Amino acid sequence: MVVELDLADHIDMNFGCPVPKVTRRGGGAALPFKRKLFERIVRAAVQGAEGRPVTVKMRIGIDEDHPTYLEAGRIAADQGAVAVALHARTAAQRYSGTADWSAIARLREHVPSQIPVLGNGDIWEADDALRMIAHTGADGVVVGRGCLGRPWLFADLEAAFNGRAERELPTLGEVAAVMRRHAELLAEWLGSERDGCVDFRKHVAWYLKGFPVGSELRRALAMTSALSELDDLLGKLDVDEPFPTSTLGQPRGRTNAPGKVHLPDGWLADRDADTVPAGAELDDSGG
Repeated sequence: MVVELDLADHIDMNFGCPVPKVTRRGGGAALPFKRKLFERIVRAAVQGAEGRPVTVKMRIGIDEDHPTYLEAGRIAADQGAVAVALHARTAAQRYSGTADWSAIARLREHVPSQIPVLGNGDIWEADDALRMIAHTGADGVVVGRGCLGRPWLFADLEAAFNGRAERELPTLGEVAAVMRRHAELLAEWLGSERDGCVDFRKHVAWYLKGFPVGSELRRALAMTSALSELDDLLGKLDVDEPFPTSTLGQPRGRTNAPGKVHLPDGWLADRDADTVPAGAELDDSGG
């Protein structure tokens, strides 16, 4: 579908999702455990992409007793993936604790050298990316939660990888301008000002993290339905307030506790079974 409709130049297959509604049908981080099914899916995707690059992202495994990443990384490379990325947590860890960057180093050693290995997990600042590369030998990094409310992180990463010391520390006024632009772009993308503003609500807390903004104003910003309303509320912020450096290096987004991974019945009984679980095959992407 992506090829036929010319929707993208690059296809990334995400086998890292730990959400129960995904894993209980054998998807996300559960799927690499079924190595033959995983192999068949990656091979079919590469063939279907008709030359567009396909990359594969995964986790360490289902839990510490069921690691899958080394074998899955090798399978993905053998089936034509042009790069593999590892979120260095198990599905059972979800987003808790700290990422095990040493697993990324082991994957780099295991996968053929011509296949780039990308590291993911706990990249909160550009300097974290430099530390990860130095620690693991990875070829690059993948950013997830670290950019929530901080799209300028990518400018910091560009500077860091080019050996420059400057980092973006925007004032609250500069952050407000980015917030307004973000909401405007969402409205354009979703085709409705109201839908764009409603979708933007979840980003407010991430943008304002650490800034001294009162609870009433925060709450009001997280309930806007129109750009004019957002403009009025953003106008009440102290534009000269400096960036809260105390938040640098701190986790953003989900930090939930470890938990049981929900799997289809009998999922762990046979690693070589390649039958698609009941209810897992959809007529569309499910997005």
